[in-house]
Amino acid sequence: MPTRRIHDLIESTLAALPAGPLLVAFSGGLDSTVLLHVLAQSQTARSRGLRAVHVDHGLHGDSTSWSRHCAETAESLGVDLVMRTVDVDRAPGLGLEASARRARYGAIEALLAPCEIVALAHHRGDQAETVLLKLLRGAGPEGLGAMRTLRPFGCGFAWRPLLTMPRAALREYADVHRLAWINDPSNADPTIDRNYLRLQVLPVMLRRWPEAEASMAQSAIWARDAADFIDAEAERALARVQGLDPATLRHSAWMTLPNALRDPVLRRWLRSLGLPEPTHYQVAELVRQLAEAGEDRQPCVRWPGIELRRYRDLLYALAPLQLPAADWNAAFDGDAVDLPGGLGRLRLVDDGGRPVRLDAPLSIRFRRGGESLRLATGGPTHELRDLLQEAGIPPWQRGRLPLLLDRGERVLAVGDLWLSDAGAARFAEIGARLEWTRARPAC
Repeated sequence: MPTRRIHDLIESTLAALPAGPLLVAFSGGLDSTVLLHVLAQSQTARSRGLRAVHVDHGLHGDSTSWSRHCAETAESLGVDLVMRTVDVDRAPGLGLEASARRARYGAIEALLAPCEIVALAHHRGDQAETVLLKLLRGAGPEGLGAMRTLRPFGCGFAWRPLLTMPRAALREYADVHRLAWINDPSNADPTIDRNYLRLQVLPVMLRRWPEAEASMAQSAIWARDAADFIDAEAERALARVQGLDPATLRHSAWMTLPNALRDPVLRRWLRSLGLPEPTHYQVAELVRQLAEAGEDRQPCVRWPGIELRRYRDLLYALAPLQLPAADWNAAFDGDAVDLPGGLGRLRLVDDGGRPVRLDAPLSIRFRRGGESLRLATGGPTHELRDLLQEAGIPPWQRGRLPLLLDRGERVLAVGDLWLSDAGAARFAEIGARLEWTRARPAC
């Protein structure tokens, strides 16, 4: 009997949950109404602490009456209900449904208490729809693993105890207990991908293959196990191929990884830097460029918010770079000067970190080509180009190094990397050193 099955399922999964109170995401529809009702009957759930939240998106003319219905239902069950109203902003690249979901989850996450567990009413049919959507979008094991029964969410967890339960069982439970629920007309809109699958595609599949829904849910479990294994391997592989600078990878080592690991390692690396992840096409383009570019080339692949550049054996992950204007220059008397393009600031200080001022100002600018400097009195003059190359400074960073020059256009300092003999003598005379405070990297 579905009533007993659902009660038993809830009680068994409750026993395996981490400690923490429960917050039911209550839309007022059939699925969340059944979940709230089952949990309200559970002494185990109530002993943890049980409440519900209803989020009003304001997208339907009846949303106010829906909120009232949810309040009455929760009151009849003796469950405290928190009401939240959100404004749904259409994010770029997201449809109305996805934007509403983002707003809803954001409101729930903001409400969540530490270790609180959000109970979501997704069932086996929802899982099958998710698998199909991910398959149609070319997802790998992580995507095909679809929804997890338990996953971290905000400062607590998201819990989906009904993922193995067919919707027919929820409907029968609701009928047996004479529950009332809301029918959202947007669920019948076939222009929404998920609705189209549920209304047009899955019924045809189930007539031919009655166990298709259960089979897809089982496939999701297998895919999720594979994704977890790959994720653990990717963590170990990243530790092997990451450079000393966390924002670098040894690209040749990365390229020799198995195909199943190359993409997950790249994504894990970028996530750790807070940089946006690529599409599969962008990963393919990166692999192609790295494979085809000669050692004397510096391939670069970009997508919004990031650049991946190769120099020598390292792949660098960078926020998009902008070179300062070639004609930029500034007078420098020792006081702090802010460099353009978020490149930080220069100033002169003594050994105690106190400001030092010059009698005659110098100038600051960036490379224009042809610069040289002598590092030691009586020693040879070095082309700045050669020094930068010998030091392994990536080409895209070379034009971002501030140069300090005297009135005769002699280079006295290259950032905080090199002092010329003339620069060292001048600073020693006044007991000063050049301090370059770099801006915090965007990644």
